Parts: sequence; C-alpha cells; structure tokens
Amino acid sequence: MTDEQSALTASSVQLSTRNRHVILDNVLAALEKRFYLPEKLNDDWRAAVECRRSTIEGAETADSFEQSMSDLLAELHTSHLGFFHGSARRASSRAALSATYLADETPFGTRWIFQDVHSGGAASIVGIEPGDILLKVDGRDITPPEHPVFVMGKKTDLEIVGKDDLRRTAIVDVARPKGKKLHFIEPTLVEARQLGGGLGYLKIAMFPGMVGIEVANKISRAVEELGGIDSLILDLRGNTGGGIGALRVMSLLTPGRIPVGFALEKSRVTQNLESDKQQFRRFRSIPASKKALWFLALQFAPAMLTKAPVVLETEELGRKQFHGKVILLVDRHTASAAEMIVAFARENNLATIIGEKTAGRLLSATSVKVGRGYRLALPTGAYYTWNGTVLEGTPIEPDELIQFHWQQRRTGIDGQLEHAIDRIGSERTQGDNVRIVNIGKTAN
Repeated sequence: MTDEQSALTASSVQLSTRNRHVILDNVLAALEKRFYLPEKLNDDWRAAVECRRSTIEGAETADSFEQSMSDLLAELHTSHLGFFHGSARRASSRAALSATYLADETPFGTRWIFQDVHSGGAASIVGIEPGDILLKVDGRDITPPEHPVFVMGKKTDLEIVGKDDLRRTAIVDVARPKGKKLHFIEPTLVEARQLGGGLGYLKIAMFPGMVGIEVANKISRAVEELGGIDSLILDLRGNTGGGIGALRVMSLLTPGRIPVGFALEKSRVTQNLESDKQQFRRFRSIPASKKALWFLALQFAPAMLTKAPVVLETEELGRKQFHGKVILLVDRHTASAAEMIVAFARENNLATIIGEKTAGRLLSATSVKVGRGYRLALPTGAYYTWNGTVLEGTPIEPDELIQFHWQQRRTGIDGQLEHAIDRIGSERTQGDNVRIVNIGKTAN
C-alpha cells in the first residue's frame, strides 16, 4: 500500500460479510469498466482476486478490510490506485507536511529520513530540514515499510533527530479550518534567487489548481524578477505535480509553440493515434486572471462533456536569454505534472536533467463510489507525450545521476544543486573557449 493509500483509512466503519462482498464486487466492476489498462485485468489478476477474496470478505475490522483491499489493488502495480472511506481524515506526509522522505539505515535502525522539505509548509515551519531522521509520530515508533499518517485538523508530535544528532519534538499543525473544510498549509509555491554570474535559480513546490492561474503568474513574475540571467537551474525536486500550471514552465523553455502531450482514456486508444492526435483540441494559453475561466469553460465544454483528449501546447512566450542553458533538478519524488515537464524537455532537447530518476507516476485518474461510503480511486487514462511515449511505470532517467545523500545534506551541503552549478560553470568555460577560437580564426 502506498503512502497516499495508507493515509486514507477509517477505523470506525461497521460492515457485514455481505457488505464486504458487495463492495469487492463493485470495485471489480469499476475496474473492468474504467481501468486505463484493461490487459492488466488478466488471468493472473483474476487468480489474485480469488486468492484474496476470503481474506477481504472475512476481515474482522474496517482497517483490516481496507488493508486487504489495498493489498489486492497493489497486484496491478500502477499508481493513482487506492481504496478509502469518504470519511477518512488522515493525510500523507506529502500532503500534510509538504515534505517527502526515503528509507535508509541510520544509527537508530531503518528509518524514514526527510528528503524534500518545501519552504512555508508545515514541516518547514517547525524547523524540520532535509536529512532529519523521523523516529516517532504522536509517541509511536514509525519504521519502514509503515508510512506515517497524520490526522487532519490537529497538531501532531514528531520526534526527530536533527543535524546536531539530538532528539527533539516538533509539533506540527497538520491542517487548519477554512470555512467548513480543512485545508493544508500550502508551501511557498515558487522561490527564485540569483546565484551570481548571470545564473538564476527557480524552485517550484507544486502546481495547485486545475488551470493553475496563480502558480503560473507567480512563475512568470519570478522569472521577471531574476532579471537578465543567461542560464537557469529549475528545481523540481519533491514536486509531486498538480494541474495545467506546469505548462507555464514548459513554455519558458522554448520561444515558440510546441505540442506537449495529452491524456487518453482507454476507450479512445485506436490504431490511428498518430493521425488522430492532429485533430485533438489544443490548450495553448493559461489565462492571466480567473475572469477568463468562463471563456475557457465555454471553449472546452464539448471536450469535457465527451471526455475527448486535449493537447497541451506551449504558450509562445518568446525568446529568453537562458534558452539552451537550463538544468532541471529532479528526484524520486518528482511526479505527475512535474514529470510532464521533464519528459517535454527531454523530447525536445531543451534542458540537462540532473539528480535521481523520477517517480514514473503519470496518469489521469478519478474516484467512484463502491458502497457503504467507500470509494475507489483509479487511473482512467494514460498520459502520452507528443512523440507517443507513455510514462506510467517508467521513471525518467536523468542525464547525470546524482543521488541524494542524507548524511551530506545534514552538513548543509546540497550535492545535487552544487553539481548543477558546477555544470553550468563548466559549460560557460567551454563556451568562452569556443568563442576565443572563433574570434582568432576571424581575425586571421
């Protein structure tokens, strides 16, 4: 069971054997009808269903029922797939803390170690840093493979070991009320700074919102404030995706219009996809304000109603001085819309990719009711790059593999970023040498 799936449990639900039987059948029916990759629902899958059916239907508690259902779904080996109760009020570290982690051996045994901690998020506010070791959540030891989960709307005690090797308790405010709903403490979406010598640094934590007007505007303003930079490090580490706001980043990598890709539901996959895609409606610009959303809704209403694919296409933002001198920093938590950026840059040779291989999680998904308050989250379509690559389950390998070393990070050294800075410096030196040689030839 993944981090996100395990975060969504509800232990107070009472179910009969008959209830569990009906829910399981509803889950199977929903998969048969809408799962994006029907060939995975093969004889091996059906054998797994029958093997696990007695455990699922005979589960004694709601937690064991949800766990056994999640174990069954794990047999499909795909992302964006989960089983949860609608009343669930727990969240993963990614959502609750704006932080990611990895498992490794420590002086305290195998533990979760924070990798990405986004500024302004709940973890960052209480001083948690990359490389910190997680020991306990609300007084209970948490060790891999069990993922920590956080109850929404309350403060949570985290016992951690920081870079000073001392234990301390960080009290994290997981969520706060907003009207009748709970919402998470959103991290700083966009950070930008100059690193000297014409080198700019831009970090994007996530792409919230379906259209992403807010984050797109912040990205554009940040690039303007960086001024006349001639090279750029774009940091997508820990960015687990979101909506169309990612298109603004892709548009900043190239001056003109380039088709990016599209999501396609299983019912629309045909033998003539290469020619069919030329007819798909195109999304070419993120509006500057929410006032234009009504026009977008009108423009794309037919596609939304029929679930027709829409091709993303870059916005034609014009020539930038840093074009051709961009580095993308990625890691194992770079996923979804952030991976779309990486794939686009790779297909069009627009950036050098440095860091770890990405998550390989890029599907369009929905959730459906399956009875007694339970819902099945399932992927209904795969994302295709314009060149036809399907990224789900295939992490993108970086051009230069630089692993995250948590022991090094505890000393304050960001090895991946430093490597990127050195790479830019090396390219500049080589470029200067080429210019000197050319000038010499011209003079002769």
